[in-house]
Amino acid sequence: MESVSRGDTYRYAGNLEKARIDYAKAIEVMKDYAPALTGLALTYEKMGDLTNARVYFERAISSRNIDNAYDLSRSAIETARARVAALESGELPPVIPPAPAKVTSETSVPTLPLTAQIVTKPLSIERVQVTASKHGRRVALVIGNSAYQKASVLRNPANDATAINASLKNLGFDIVKVSLNSSREDLIAAVRTFAAEADNAEWAMVYYSGHGIEVNGRNYLIPIDATLRTDRDVEFETVAVDQVMSAIDGARKLKLVILDACRNNPFAVSIQKTGRKEVSEIDSTSGGEIGVRAIGRGLGEVKIKGASLVVFAAKHGQTALDGDGDNSPFTIALVQRIATPGVEINKLFRLVRDDVMEATAGRQEPYTYGSLPGREDYFFVSTK
Repeated sequence: MESVSRGDTYRYAGNLEKARIDYAKAIEVMKDYAPALTGLALTYEKMGDLTNARVYFERAISSRNIDNAYDLSRSAIETARARVAALESGELPPVIPPAPAKVTSETSVPTLPLTAQIVTKPLSIERVQVTASKHGRRVALVIGNSAYQKASVLRNPANDATAINASLKNLGFDIVKVSLNSSREDLIAAVRTFAAEADNAEWAMVYYSGHGIEVNGRNYLIPIDATLRTDRDVEFETVAVDQVMSAIDGARKLKLVILDACRNNPFAVSIQKTGRKEVSEIDSTSGGEIGVRAIGRGLGEVKIKGASLVVFAAKHGQTALDGDGDNSPFTIALVQRIATPGVEINKLFRLVRDDVMEATAGRQEPYTYGSLPGREDYFFVSTK
């Protein structure tokens, strides 16, 4: 519906009154249309009117007017459920500044300094104990690669990893191991050592920020010492995401991988493609050619088995943006949302998705692959 799309544009740009008017017009035509109801609720939330925000979120949740836009309506309803859970936590929502009217860079977006309280203020001992009693031992490996030797240096990843490290420690994680600016040897050693921790934990989480690449449908993390002159070098100079998933497979409850690694791949253009070209279908998300090895510009889709989640800062085909400040929009959203008590993990990552889309005017949409069993809910911070 045109008025909903226009309302989204106004909301992203910070013109909240015009957004409110357009969403209201859409609701007059289809009073039960979830995308319009959720859009209006998000507008009221940004206005600071949490009472009206909740009213329209609740209306969206109870909506039955799916119409022909099933995916849009389902997404709007899921967003509304996540926002209600966040409001019920009693925590104030993160402040998302209006996205810039003009793109200042293809790979960056203006961001506010990271001000999430959880970075500097640990949870109360009582809250940590309650969460630990419900979820058991939780461990994490945090990786940030910024200082690339043969590729473009990234400003944010080392800062992002530092922020995630502080956040997880303050959330009461039992072990948080950090690897900054890792060579391939260091990265493999860190993953191998962390596997032993994961085997003795209920939760095992890996966070990675840096360059990533997809080749023939497989995703790889790029260490800072990679040169990647040819496509054959990928196997020898990078670390497959499959290896990371295998390392945490021993965790008894939750296996979580978060990848802020979908930035434009600096090697995609320069890397020499070897092998004989063949007419065959290659599972490559973008930029690859039909041949023995298809090179993507970033990370590609993943197939998940078991009780696992893999969260991409940007879905396949998109670029994950750096922030003009010290942290990426994705990390700013993540460290604030994981500190919200009582928000189940699937809903939490929908909140992160919404925050990033608001901050980037829809240029970047985080995406979650996988699913968790329904017999248990998972919280970074449980309610008392």
